[in-house]
Amino acid sequence: MKCQQCDKPAVFHITELESGEVRELHLCEGHAQAYLNQAEAGGGQEQEAGGPLTVSQTADELAVLDKKACDMCGVTFFEFRNQGRLGCPHDYVQFEKELEPLIANIHGATRHTGRRPDRAGSDLPEATEQLTGVIGLRREMQEAINREDYERAQEVRDEIRTIEARWLGPRST
Repeated sequence: MKCQQCDKPAVFHITELESGEVRELHLCEGHAQAYLNQAEAGGGQEQEAGGPLTVSQTADELAVLDKKACDMCGVTFFEFRNQGRLGCPHDYVQFEKELEPLIANIHGATRHTGRRPDRAGSDLPEATEQLTGVIGLRREMQEAINREDYERAQEVRDEIRTIEARWLGPRST
C-alpha cells in the first residue's frame, strides 16, 4: 500500500474515530511524523477535552488504561492488548469505551445482525448474565479456600453447580 500523500510505501496505518465515523490514514514515515507533530502542536485548533489526543497524552492515558481490570475475571486491559483475548463476557461491559472503536473497525458495526444460537430454549441474555456470574463465584470460592473458610467455599460450589445445571444441563462426574 502506498502513502496517501506520496508514492512511498505506507508504513503507518492510523485509524481515527471522529463523530462516530471511522477515518483511516495510510502514511509513509515522513508524512506520519509530520501528521503526528501537527496533532501534538494542536494543528492550529484548540483541543477540546473530548478531542483527539496528542502523542504524549496517548502514552499517559494508555498507561492508566493498561492498569484497568475486570471486576469479574481480573484480566487487565494490558493483558488483553498483549494476548488479544478477553477473560470473560463481562469484559465487553468493563472495557466498552475502549473496545467499541476496535470492534467497529474490524466488523464495520457494533451491533450483532446475524443469527443467534438456539440454546435449548433458554433466554440468552439471562443465561449469559448468570453464566458470567459463575466466573465471579469461582473467584469467591477460591478466596474462601485461601481463607480456609471451607463452609463458604462449599456453599459457593453448590451455587455454581445449580446455575450450571440449569443452563448447561446435568453435570456428569
